[in-house]
Amino acid sequence: MEYTEKYPILEINLNKIYQNTEYIVNLCKEKDITVAGVVKGVNAQIEVVKKMVDGGCKYIASSRIEQLIDIRKNKIENENMLIRMPMVGELEEVVKYIDISLNSEIETINKIEKECKKQNKEHKIILMMDLGDLREGIFDENEFINTALYIENNLKYVKLYGVGTNLSCYGSIKPSYENLNKLCNVATKIENHIGRELDLISGGATTTLPLIIENNIPKKINNLRVGEAILVGRDLIDFWGYDVDGINKDTIILKAEIIELKNKPSYPIGEMFIDAFGNKPTYEDKGVRKRAILGIGKQDFVFHDSLIPLDEGIEIVGSSSDHLIIDIQNSNKEFKLGDILDFGMFYPNVLYLTSSNYVNNKYLY
Repeated sequence: MEYTEKYPILEINLNKIYQNTEYIVNLCKEKDITVAGVVKGVNAQIEVVKKMVDGGCKYIASSRIEQLIDIRKNKIENENMLIRMPMVGELEEVVKYIDISLNSEIETINKIEKECKKQNKEHKIILMMDLGDLREGIFDENEFINTALYIENNLKYVKLYGVGTNLSCYGSIKPSYENLNKLCNVATKIENHIGRELDLISGGATTTLPLIIENNIPKKINNLRVGEAILVGRDLIDFWGYDVDGINKDTIILKAEIIELKNKPSYPIGEMFIDAFGNKPTYEDKGVRKRAILGIGKQDFVFHDSLIPLDEGIEIVGSSSDHLIIDIQNSNKEFKLGDILDFGMFYPNVLYLTSSNYVNNKYLY
């Protein structure tokens, strides 16, 4: 058997990512909402970033400053957005390379002001409000308003570009008209104090898209930070029940090679203890089954239960650091060593796989 490619491989369909981007951008544009394309989910691969830019994303966003610096050095001119709170040790780079950052700590904002003065450069911030998800953001409304007014009235280089919130990423709180309208009402109070409109009212991420589909998003929201719906496109249908025709769900496919084929018992033999990760898995005794082991594992994708076999009659049994074990008993195919199996996946799998040094990327156009 001749091998022309080294597995495992991620097939990344750039045209489909472009189509997803264009669809999401146009969907949001109908509500006068701009899109910040979040690229951390594919480790900010430049080929993907370019398709998101071509598809209409006004901003390019990531939680990792290293990714945004690399994007800037690759001549991507769209304004960039750092969507994790800046760390004190990276403020010099934040001011030098980042256009917009999300912030909630006045101490950090004051340090950004000092660094901006040193570099003689302005920096835009989005002040984050915690609406109950309990990740980043100022929880108290009065503190939030006073912090915004402090920035507007006391800082010369740091500019209050807008306000924003994050929902569903930590506390799993669902975006709603009610909680986002609270952000809008607070934004209006700030605008009345400062005598101007804020540029951005950023209302969350992919999980806010259902409100657009339902025509139930507050009118003042004018920005979303979207990654999953563009890069993977599975959350809207699998978690929210919206089968959106314009969104491709097969943008990225994992291809892995069979390295063992054996008939084996389905229930481990001996005294049960823990697996390599300290867990105590449960097993179902189905008797002797035909199994395959693939050359990829938790070190690459972390969660095997969110991989989706694209061949019928295949069941994922489990995984270790470097092995994926599948049951092929019910498949009509006659597999052999070296055969390649394809898997769809969810956003967390893509996040990890694109960061793995042991998985090759192949771009389809």
